[in-house]
Amino acid sequence: MIDGIWWLVILIAVVIGLWLFAKTRAPKSTDLHDTKSKLKNKPMNDALQKTAKMIKQDFPDYGVTRKGNHLLVSRQNTKIAMITIDPKLAASQRRLGDIPVINYQRVPSRAQLDANLHDAE
Repeated sequence: MIDGIWWLVILIAVVIGLWLFAKTRAPKSTDLHDTKSKLKNKPMNDALQKTAKMIKQDFPDYGVTRKGNHLLVSRQNTKIAMITIDPKLAASQRRLGDIPVINYQRVPSRAQLDANLHDAE
């Protein structure tokens, strides 16, 4: 009977020790708050914002929806193209199902957008 109680005491002590060790290694609440505020203050992809603004101004027939790191371009509620801006990737076109994915390395010119959107249709 006494042997069983000692094993229980040792087990509880080990669990408490591991919990304290994990608590000391966890990030502090202020560090977590600072990380979240840094992410909120990080500016959105300016090139995507400029491209969306350009499409809205120069191509009124097309609708633009921002989804994370890409723009969805639609016309009459049908998706026409997906536009991404990533300087690490080569400027190119590929397809995602039936929708072309157009990657630019910087904000495209109006002529580039016009050509690519007409090709996408």
